[in-house]
Amino acid sequence: MQPNFFKTSSILRKFLVFNLIVFLFLGILTFLYLKSIKPSLVQDRSNHHARIIDNTSDHINRLNIEFTKESITDFLLSTRFLFQNLDRVQLYDLNSNLLADTDTLDLAQDIFARSEDVQEAPIDTSDENLNISKNLKPTETSNFKTQNYVREFSKQKNTKNKLVIAETINNNFYVMTINSVKLDGKSKGYIIVSEISNDILLAVEERKNFILRTVFSVAIVILIFSVFLNKYILKPIRSLVLYTKAIKEKDVKIGKHEKYLQRKDEVGQLSRSLNEMTEDLYKRINIAETFSSDLAHEIRNPLTSLKGASEVLENTSDNEKRKKLIKVISHDVERIERLITDYSQMLKDEATLSRAKMTKINLSNVINSVVEDFNSDLLNSNKNVQIKINNSKLNGTKLNVLGVESKLEQIIANILDNAVSFSPSNSKISVICGIKKKDAQLIIEDEGPGFNEKNIDKVFNRFYSNRPEKFGEHSGLGLNIVKNIIELHGGSIIASNQAGNKKGARIEVLLPIYK
Repeated sequence: MQPNFFKTSSILRKFLVFNLIVFLFLGILTFLYLKSIKPSLVQDRSNHHARIIDNTSDHINRLNIEFTKESITDFLLSTRFLFQNLDRVQLYDLNSNLLADTDTLDLAQDIFARSEDVQEAPIDTSDENLNISKNLKPTETSNFKTQNYVREFSKQKNTKNKLVIAETINNNFYVMTINSVKLDGKSKGYIIVSEISNDILLAVEERKNFILRTVFSVAIVILIFSVFLNKYILKPIRSLVLYTKAIKEKDVKIGKHEKYLQRKDEVGQLSRSLNEMTEDLYKRINIAETFSSDLAHEIRNPLTSLKGASEVLENTSDNEKRKKLIKVISHDVERIERLITDYSQMLKDEATLSRAKMTKINLSNVINSVVEDFNSDLLNSNKNVQIKINNSKLNGTKLNVLGVESKLEQIIANILDNAVSFSPSNSKISVICGIKKKDAQLIIEDEGPGFNEKNIDKVFNRFYSNRPEKFGEHSGLGLNIVKNIIELHGGSIIASNQAGNKKGARIEVLLPIYK
């Protein structure tokens, strides 16, 4: 595995590797658990035997029972209630001789009776071919020699600790507990309790099967989730990555991502957002190319005129003619300067709007501020033009819109600047505020010549100017910039001539009301 595997591999591969590591960790814990569960259950069973052994020792001590066959047999008959749930109880003397064995008694009777035909079978400690008998009855015990276990226990240096034996004998799993019986602190003999404990093996097997079923179920769930993850998330993301690479490398536009555009989830939203962003990018590129071409064409005209005038100026000595040529040169320079200024402003506006955060703005306050500035400038000029605001249609309603305040000011300023430049002296410009359906309405009317175009919408085209006498003052970008800003605010602009006998242009701006 490479060092940068997790930096370069796919999400699916990382997901599978992570789950494999988790599975290995859980597998180790499961193995350790299964290894410990059987000894734990055996220990619990042996502890139960130890309590019975302690009670038996107490009874032998309390009754002063001698360790002889007759006394121990009588003791077993009198205390049979102690061993009702056990398969076999044996007592040995200190020489490992058997004194009494419940296997020689009939536990099914109310009192113990001696059993006939009891033989001792050899010990089979083989673990091969383990067969758990679920239907084994308590009385179906197998006889086997336990004397060797007692001898093994007697050889221990410390006989205070019990000896626990867990073995499979005659196809049954036995748990045996051996301990000494003491009288006045001295060991008098040994007692061994044996119990068929197939239920322990059954419990271990059931837990093992449960864990295996759980692991298998989790693996199936992870597999299904991996298929789902790959098909519905990772595969679409790969298609979108290829799509972006094709755009970056200017390759033929691929359409594999188009099938994800109809999805309603986050992948669909990402696909639509990426598609819209790409279309907007291509649109901006086309606009930039077209605009650059148009700008070059617009600058070429005054440059040609400027070049011709400068050549003629160099070869003429007529003062009047020279003044006219200088005026033409000044006019062309002013035209070029205006074009470059407006073009730079337009690029700056687009960049500003893409970064600016729109807020709730009272449009009436913006209008009042811009109109006040214009009226102040007009008082200091030789042009006698008045701008008046009419708020009668509002009836006290606030014109709240969502936008960028500086750009809204620019909209109003550009329209008013255009109206003032074409308004004759001693004329009036009306600014009317109102509400039209769900939009804030702004109408600016002047008393100028109005529009001569049959298709008035052309005035919003870039570099459009049908006013030769004002050629140097207007680049043809003003109303186009206004329209772009308004559309970015979700609004619209309409140009027309005033109705009836009124003379002049009429500009109507509609912006969505923000509540």
